[in-house]
Amino acid sequence: MGEDSDGIEVTEVDRPPPQRTPGARDLLRPAGRPRSATSNLVVVANRMPVRRLAHGESLAWQPSPGGLTSAVTPLVRKSGGSWIGWPGTAGPAPDPFKHMGMSIVPVGLSKKEVEAFYNGFSNRTLWPLYHDAVRPPELNRKWWQPYVEVNQRYAEAALRRVRDGDLVWVHDYHLQLVPLILRERKPSARIGFFLHIPFPPLELFSWLPWRAEILRGLLGADVIGFQRRQDVESFLRAAARFTPARPREGGLEFEGRRVRVDAFPISIDVADFESTAADPSVAAHARQIRERLNERKIILSVDRLDYTKGIDSRLSAYEDLLSRGVASAEDCVFVQIAVPSRESVKAYSELRDRVERLVGRINGQFSDPGSVAVHYFRRNLSKENLVAYYRAADVMLVTPLKDGMNLVAKEYVATRLDESGVLVLSEFAGAADELDSALIVNPYDVDAVSLALERALQLPADEARRRMRSLRRALRRNDVYHWADVFLRALAGE
Repeated sequence: MGEDSDGIEVTEVDRPPPQRTPGARDLLRPAGRPRSATSNLVVVANRMPVRRLAHGESLAWQPSPGGLTSAVTPLVRKSGGSWIGWPGTAGPAPDPFKHMGMSIVPVGLSKKEVEAFYNGFSNRTLWPLYHDAVRPPELNRKWWQPYVEVNQRYAEAALRRVRDGDLVWVHDYHLQLVPLILRERKPSARIGFFLHIPFPPLELFSWLPWRAEILRGLLGADVIGFQRRQDVESFLRAAARFTPARPREGGLEFEGRRVRVDAFPISIDVADFESTAADPSVAAHARQIRERLNERKIILSVDRLDYTKGIDSRLSAYEDLLSRGVASAEDCVFVQIAVPSRESVKAYSELRDRVERLVGRINGQFSDPGSVAVHYFRRNLSKENLVAYYRAADVMLVTPLKDGMNLVAKEYVATRLDESGVLVLSEFAGAADELDSALIVNPYDVDAVSLALERALQLPADEARRRMRSLRRALRRNDVYHWADVFLRALAGE
C-alpha cells in the first residue's frame, strides 16, 4: 500500500499470482448492484498500483506491493475501470496507459507541490495530527492552497474517466477534498472514501484551521469508511460540530443526502502470506536465521522508521527486561527491522539517530561475544525474506503509539502455519479490535511492555498455540478481499 499505510512496503520480484481459495476468488467479482456493460470502478489514490522497475536493460511497469493493490486491482480490471494516482516522483505525468487490462491515469506533481502537498500538509500536518498528535503537527497556512489544488487535479483526472452511475473509490488522507469536488461535478456517481489511518478525536481535529473544509470534502461521499469504530464516532462528533450534518441511522444527513459512515477494518491477502510461508525456500531461510542467532528466542519487530511506531519505547522495554535479569542476550535476541521512511524530514532523521543510539547503548551494556542483544536492520526486505523472519520469530512485538490498523501484526499471524508464536500488540493499533487473543499492551507503559515480553517468552506452549489458533481464525474471517467486497457492496447501496 505504499509508505503511508500501516503495512510495510517490501521489494518484490515478479511471480505468478498465488492460487486463492474459492471463497477468496468469489469475492473478486464486481460487488454490489448489477452493472451494465458501461459501468466502471474508478479508484483515486495517492499512488498508482504500479511502479517502474528495471527489467533487463529497460524500465517496465510492474505491480506495486501491498494489500490495497492486490485486493482492488482485479475489481478495477474486471469492471474495465481506471486507477488514478501519482507515480511517486516530481515532474510531468506520463500519458495514461493500460496495464493488465486496467487503465492507469498518472497525476503529475511539481517539486514545489511534492514539498507543500505531500511532505508538508499531508505528512507534517495531517499525519501527526491524525495519529493523536504524538508529534506536534505543523499548521503552515502556505501548505493549504497546494493541498486544495492537488486534490482538484486528482478530481479532474477522475472526472475525465467517470460516467453516470459509476462507482468511485477515493483513498486516504491526501485526498480528503476529492469527494466533494466529484459530487459537485458528477452528482450521479456513487462516491466512496476510505481513510487508512486513524481519524483524531474532536479535541485534536479542532486544531485544524481548515477543519470545516476537510469535513465538507469528505461529506461529498456516499460512504465514508474508517478502520475502527472509535474513528467513526470521532468523525460523527466533528461533523456535527463543524458542519450542518445531522445524525441519521448508519451515518449522517448532509445537504439532503444520506451519507453512510461505518468501520471497515482492512486486512491482508491471507492466502498469499500462507503460501509464501509454506514455500520450502522460505522455511529453509527461517531455519538459517535461527541458526545464525544461535537458536536463541527471537523477539521481532518490523516497522517503517516512523515516530508513530513506538520503536524507541519498545527498545527501552527490552532494555528493562535485560536489566531485571529475567532474560539475557545468551537466551534471547531482539531483531528490529526498520524500513527507511521520509529521511529528508527532520523528525524522521532525529528518530533514526535516537533509535541507533539506543541500540548502541543496549548492545554496549548487555551483549557478549557471539550473543549480540539487538540486531538492527535499516533496510527494505523482499517479501520472502520478511516472511522468513516472521517464521523464525518466537515473539512478534507490535507496539505503535497509534495506528489505523497495522498489517504487520496480521502478516505475522498468517505465517504461523504451525500455530506457534506469541503476538504482543498495542491497544492503540486497529488490529487489536480483531486480534484480541494477543497479549495486549499500552505502548506508553514501558514497564507493562517489559512484563508482557517476559510473559511471552515464558508462555506455555499449549496456551501460545490456543491463542495463535484464535488469532488465525479471526484473520481468516476478514481477509483483504472480504474487506473490499464489503465496502463496495455498501457503496453500491446493498
